[in-house]
Amino acid sequence: MSQLARARSQPCDLPDTPAGLDDWIAPRSAAIGALYQQYLTSRRDGAPRRYFSNKAHALYFLRCVAPTKLVDGAWLYGALQRWQENDFRPLVKTYVEELGDGLPDKNHVVLYQRLLDQHGCADWDDLGGAHFTQGALQLALAHAGEGFLPEMIGYNLGYEQLPLHLLITAYELNELGIDPYYFTLHITVDNGSTGHARDAVDALQRVMSRAADPAQFYRRVREGYKLNELGENTNSVIASFDLEEELVRILAAKAVVGQNMHSDYCRVAGKTINAWLADPQQIPGLLRAFETTGWIKRGAAPQESRFWGLLQGDHAEMFGVFSSYEQQVLADWIAAPAQAGEPAADAPRVASFRARRRALAPARGAPPKAHGARALIRYPYAGQAGEHEAENDQLRRLEQAVALAPSTGAAMKLLVAHMAPSRHHTATGLMATRMFVRLLG
Repeated sequence: MSQLARARSQPCDLPDTPAGLDDWIAPRSAAIGALYQQYLTSRRDGAPRRYFSNKAHALYFLRCVAPTKLVDGAWLYGALQRWQENDFRPLVKTYVEELGDGLPDKNHVVLYQRLLDQHGCADWDDLGGAHFTQGALQLALAHAGEGFLPEMIGYNLGYEQLPLHLLITAYELNELGIDPYYFTLHITVDNGSTGHARDAVDALQRVMSRAADPAQFYRRVREGYKLNELGENTNSVIASFDLEEELVRILAAKAVVGQNMHSDYCRVAGKTINAWLADPQQIPGLLRAFETTGWIKRGAAPQESRFWGLLQGDHAEMFGVFSSYEQQVLADWIAAPAQAGEPAADAPRVASFRARRRALAPARGAPPKAHGARALIRYPYAGQAGEHEAENDQLRRLEQAVALAPSTGAAMKLLVAHMAPSRHHTATGLMATRMFVRLLG
């Protein structure tokens, strides 16, 4: 209730009455498309990236929005309890598609976790509280959706509309060599013609027609819609990035462990590394000392700095100390000009993610390679080669429990429990989703 009270002061662009929703969704999508074409034109004319100043900036964004992305679709979980009611089918469809219909390569949470793991961005637990607001709201609606049905439908209506930032984010991630599939998938499934954006309007119109007081129902829908504005969002996260501040944060976190790990021979500017790391407030001074003593050469390629050499190579003294994300932050900070107005080093051209994927694709006519995730999506459900035995046991037990359920309703109830936000991306959750889809028909 407190979050709804906070949201009341937020703007709301929904029409005053539900009768205007059909005329609201199409022009909104057209306007977003026109703005995106303007962006593409500006880029072709030589404009810089609008969102991400460098790859570290993009990875910072992925890390900061993780608490929201890792519960993607959670707000609709309560709708599964209404799987037998046709009016709720658009909401059930949307939730199941957020789960990728039970396919690991389509499940949104699985995809995002892979993206975080691939780039060393999975350590997001220390983010500020505002980064968790949207995720917490989604989980609250997941488990209290029955009591806040209009608010849940309103939140869904807002979340599933295609925003401009999603299009630009996908474009610039690809440009920086980062797989944009998680974001491009949302662009396609959220479309206003046949996708989640259209389903969100259909669900509202269907369910509201059953309400005892449709006008009051719609007022609550508008309140739920405004919940989307709370907490950190894409634009605020992108704007909050400061390259040196992020590097200082990383080094301060390393200092907790590393402040007593260096010998007295490790000195910079006459002070031991242990002494530098003893107080996090000294980290900016340590960076300046690295520059003045020549350990780091700002504005040049990272490979020209002696400190970078400590991190790279088979016999590097600090090999493994920094994650791939942390190394990217350090590399981009080194390459940045030391003083305002100085030219930055010419960064080597990075092939886009799609270009690299095309280069690695097998020649036409070559036999396809087996995908590691296929063991989870082939039938029968359990016992496939390559799966961990403990997971096999869980899958067998779930399959047996569903087979022995006294009715379809009992089987669906069992499956719904495994499709909760905390479980749907696990092996049993993925299999439960596939079985749910088949039984739903």
